[in-house]
Amino acid sequence: MSTFRFALAQFDFPVGAAAANARRVQALAEEARDRLGASMIAFPELTLSGYPPEDLLQRPSFLEACAKELAALAPRIEGISAVVGHPDTRGEVFNAATLIREGRAEWTYHKQALPNYTVFDEKRYFQHGEATRVFTIEGVRVGMLICEDIWEAEPAAHAAEAGAELLLVINASPYDRRQAATREELLRRRATENGVPVAYVNLVGGQDDLLFDGHSLLVQADGEVAARAPSFEEMLLAVEYDSATKRLSAIDWPAPDTRSPEAIMYAGLVRGVRDYIGKNGFSGVLLGLSGGIDSALTLAIAVDALGKDKVTAVMMPTEYTSGLSLREAKAQAEHLGVEYHVLPIGGIYDAFTGALSPVFAGRQPDITEENLQSRTRGVLLMAMSNKTGKLLLSTGNKSEMAVGYATLYGDMCGAYAPLKDVYKTTVYALSRWRAAIDGAIPMAVIDRPPSAELRHEQTDQDSLPPYDDLDAILELFIEGEASADDIVAAGHDDATVRRVIRMVYVNEFKRRQAAPGPRVTTKAFGRERRYPITSGWR
Repeated sequence: MSTFRFALAQFDFPVGAAAANARRVQALAEEARDRLGASMIAFPELTLSGYPPEDLLQRPSFLEACAKELAALAPRIEGISAVVGHPDTRGEVFNAATLIREGRAEWTYHKQALPNYTVFDEKRYFQHGEATRVFTIEGVRVGMLICEDIWEAEPAAHAAEAGAELLLVINASPYDRRQAATREELLRRRATENGVPVAYVNLVGGQDDLLFDGHSLLVQADGEVAARAPSFEEMLLAVEYDSATKRLSAIDWPAPDTRSPEAIMYAGLVRGVRDYIGKNGFSGVLLGLSGGIDSALTLAIAVDALGKDKVTAVMMPTEYTSGLSLREAKAQAEHLGVEYHVLPIGGIYDAFTGALSPVFAGRQPDITEENLQSRTRGVLLMAMSNKTGKLLLSTGNKSEMAVGYATLYGDMCGAYAPLKDVYKTTVYALSRWRAAIDGAIPMAVIDRPPSAELRHEQTDQDSLPPYDDLDAILELFIEGEASADDIVAAGHDDATVRRVIRMVYVNEFKRRQAAPGPRVTTKAFGRERRYPITSGWR
């Protein structure tokens, strides 16, 4: 036989759901065998446990459950071989892949390179493997690698030296807006370094603050990308390797993904909301719809993720709420067909300020009263969430969270924040893209000057630099780890740069209390960027 047909399972395997994941492995193996005619199927990294299982890996009962599911799965895989990712306990815990063939676990490979940077913390949980694994199937010598193994040069080189004519890489590689290009370049380099083609399968799905985009790849030995699977879509992918030509072929893969970066990021945000709500068993979501661009984009994402029947929007006006906000919020809610409520908060706010008047006597109104309006809204939204069982979405963006332009226990209320890692300038880009499809976001909301509407004629730029400047400074400082002097040297105003940096540092305490949200940049707050709250460093 000159060709070897196998399948790549670009699917979601939720964290902790070992039994359900094993059942899905069996079903997909049977489909690959019967529908695709595959001799082997490869699943993503840590398929049985889901990725990342974090401190579940420190629970013996969880590790035992994964081992039990693997043992029970092996005799159920018939007529096809399967490479399955799982945690493996042998005194120490390893990130492993096992080949199931002819009803038994034939061998287990341990991941050699353990990432411990950005969102990864694998050295906390795993010991690294030391042995290269090359196996023969249908006469083809296949080198086995797991995710980070391909990012370091040695594991692939050792596999090639051991006679591998094809590299199989199973992955749980998170999405960010630049990662797809980075991955492709890396795989092209490894393929050409070793003169061996690469079949790369990646996980799909949202897991807390991580998104996994799939985007599985086939790369020829000369570095040519033979096929790219679409991002954020589950699919079973058939591949053929021709041992005569040493080349890979994609069999009936979807057409190349030509979506714009905005379309792909939007798809990721939709996937993040859908998976967070679905995997945690909520009946739907609600959010405060202010008439501003952040809540408008969040509403569109929520409806696209869950359907209009599972989404509730609430407008909570005060005397400072403009007619435009009232009109456009209602228009968007009606256009999308969601449940919509208007709950004026003037009376509640007056009751709060009346109760506080003895202790506020002699003090002029200031940001306290502005924050009190936001916190009044937070109280109502949380009450609705409790009563209906719908999860409250926070609508703040990364620019606001970076500089603290958000109110604790007010607009920061919520259990999930879809825009938490989305800069304001990107919010505008995503909103324009989504509005162009079917008008789901009113252009009047996109075009208006941004405002919290907590006092008369307020705009965000009363308190912040223009967002184009702010986001450029923030990206250099956060993603680029640049110093103030470096950012000034890049052409930004000295006083503005130092003011922005100070705001980032002093508002760390707010971010520690913020809801999780999907990571889409190269350095997100929370899991990835962990700065001390109390620090003398500036």
